[in-house]
Amino acid sequence: MTETTKDGGTADTQRHGRRIMMTADERDAFLTVQRTCRVATVSENGAPHIGALWFVWDDTALWLYSLTRSKRWRQLRNDPRLSVVIDDGEAYGELRGVELSGRALFVGEAPRTGQPCPELDVPERLFASKYFDTESMPHDGRHAWLRLVPDSAVSWDFRKMPRG
Repeated sequence: MTETTKDGGTADTQRHGRRIMMTADERDAFLTVQRTCRVATVSENGAPHIGALWFVWDDTALWLYSLTRSKRWRQLRNDPRLSVVIDDGEAYGELRGVELSGRALFVGEAPRTGQPCPELDVPERLFASKYFDTESMPHDGRHAWLRLVPDSAVSWDFRKMPRG
């Protein structure tokens, strides 16, 4: 995964990039504890659509559990490109976040009913623990899994900016 800026430049060309960019370990820790992301998709006429979702990060991919009858799901079926932002902080000097972009991959049955799918063992265990405080994933027959292996990532942590 390459650190890139929003305009397509590399992390080396990002204005304050190297100073405020998260390390891979910092990014992984941040993505592990955050609970909500905003997912941007593209409609058939090119209009953006943004919605909030719960997610888990497995150190290589972002796993999103989405309603299969949602606008997001329909748009990703037509055009799998998406961007996701996970951020945190109140005051300017506390802001930090990660933007991941790439293509959604549909994993497992849709909607998910719990049929065996070894590829979902880890994300479902992580998700159940994070959001339901259980060891096994409850399936409601309305959601299914999307996986984003980022083509690009941008991170920032304004807490690293020099003070004064």
